[in-house]
Amino acid sequence: MAATESDFLIQSATYLGAAAVAVPVFNRLKLGSILGFLAAGVAVGPFGLDLLHQPEGVFHVAELGVVLFLFVIGLELSLSRLWSMRKQIFGLGAAQMAVTGAVIAAIFVMVGVMPAPAAAIAGFSLAFSSTAFALQWMKDRGELNTPYGTQSFSVLLFQDIAVIPLLAAVPIVAGIGAEESGTVAAAKAVGVVALVILVGKFGLDRIFRMVASSGSREAFAATALFIVALVSLAVAWAGLSMALGAFLAGALLAESSFKHQIETDIEPFRGLLLGLFFISIGMRLDLGVIMRNWALVIGSAAGLLALKSIILYGLSRAMGAGRDVAVKSAATLSQGGEFSFVVFTLGISAALFTDAQASLMAAIVTLSMMATPAMYFAANRMIREQTDNGEGLAGPEARRDHAIIAGFGRVGQIVSQVLQNSGVDIIAIDRNPAHIRNAERFGFKVYYGDGSRLDILLAAGAADAKAIILCMDDPKAVNAAVIALRERFPNATIIACAHDRMHEIELRKLEPDVIVRETLESSILLAREALSRMGFENHVIEDYTQQFRALDRERLLAQIDAGPEAGKHFIHRPFKDTKTSA
Repeated sequence: MAATESDFLIQSATYLGAAAVAVPVFNRLKLGSILGFLAAGVAVGPFGLDLLHQPEGVFHVAELGVVLFLFVIGLELSLSRLWSMRKQIFGLGAAQMAVTGAVIAAIFVMVGVMPAPAAAIAGFSLAFSSTAFALQWMKDRGELNTPYGTQSFSVLLFQDIAVIPLLAAVPIVAGIGAEESGTVAAAKAVGVVALVILVGKFGLDRIFRMVASSGSREAFAATALFIVALVSLAVAWAGLSMALGAFLAGALLAESSFKHQIETDIEPFRGLLLGLFFISIGMRLDLGVIMRNWALVIGSAAGLLALKSIILYGLSRAMGAGRDVAVKSAATLSQGGEFSFVVFTLGISAALFTDAQASLMAAIVTLSMMATPAMYFAANRMIREQTDNGEGLAGPEARRDHAIIAGFGRVGQIVSQVLQNSGVDIIAIDRNPAHIRNAERFGFKVYYGDGSRLDILLAAGAADAKAIILCMDDPKAVNAAVIALRERFPNATIIACAHDRMHEIELRKLEPDVIVRETLESSILLAREALSRMGFENHVIEDYTQQFRALDRERLLAQIDAGPEAGKHFIHRPFKDTKTSA
């Protein structure tokens, strides 16, 4: 028993140590934690340093990470939102699976890799994308609720549903015969899903309310994990994917008052187990197979990425998606999926695939997963290169006795409204065509031009302007404009918006007439409102505000003289006593 316990601790320490080393390194290189986990799996797995054994057992435990991940994703949605996405799920999602699977199967048959029945199973298994990989990638970047994130999620959700018939088809295609008829299996699946929805709709909230009343956080977390496991097992018994069951449980709780507490309690388990899942994927990467067939594996992985990207891009555009959405969706979903490993294993048991074929396909899928970040960055670069270049937009025209607003983002828009409604003639310029075209929708006239360039400012009438207000998002652009304007027009009125405190320190050395820190005034207003709601009198709030401004200025001057660390004592200095009724 002691040896077994020791082995378990060694395996656990190896897993945690590999993750602790690899993930920070890959995050520092801006490659993401997922690639870090994959690299850790390759390094410590049987085909690397061979520090972790029994990859199959690790993989099955790690699948719980995918289950919990889908549960958390379900918490962020609701059944009503899912219903609103039905066209994308059963439209684009179904089309992607059908077209991609058919094309890959046809290629396998044409090159004589395997007969048509086995090629069909292999083709549709390679049509899957990695739900865990793609969703985690989008979640890390805050893109899950963007148009491309919603479209990608719809495709992934249909793929999770499609796992069911594909797994059921394996024994049928192999000639083994299914244990149940298709009608019975479908009826069982529909019945279980309906029962889960019914119980979840009317029972889950009551269960959590009862457990929460006990005041035990541990019991609450245990209940959440138990419900995830119970629903997942029930759905799996019906022949569906466990991950799909977990997602359904999450969607049922999405409108619950306990949603955020559940998500907080499950997050640590989800993160560790999902990391273990990706480590187990890395452990499956047989370096020997790749070395012996390196050209085939690498070429096939590249071909899979290209083929899936082209098909998904074409289908997305055909169904009305914008170019940018289609490009990013295609890149994010171009890899193979984790469910394909399950199909490959089942295919070996059913004698559809040989061990060599399954190993090669598993290596191709794993390499495609590892290449996904590169595909994503390439897609982003393609989008940037093909963005609106301002063609057809007018440049600024010189006037007299006006104000120039350079930068028509969130700050410039508000400044322009106040000045314009005060009767001031303004010329607004911006170098982002999207800002300009969006402003036109609301009746603003914004000219195209880079506000950091002196020639553009001259064209806007800088020589005769009453004020030049610099509101660009880029601190370097603001600095460049101040320098150029001060050299050409020493007496010009220059008002600059500082991005943050450090930017204000830089600007003070360039001597614009006025510097306003972007978030300072809004933060002070928030503090004033908070004090007011807490019972402080108006004259006290005004006095405290003035004291803060004075302390903040003293700290800023100290930082200008001695660096960013200077003046820290001003941050925590209490305000002078003032009589208050609070």
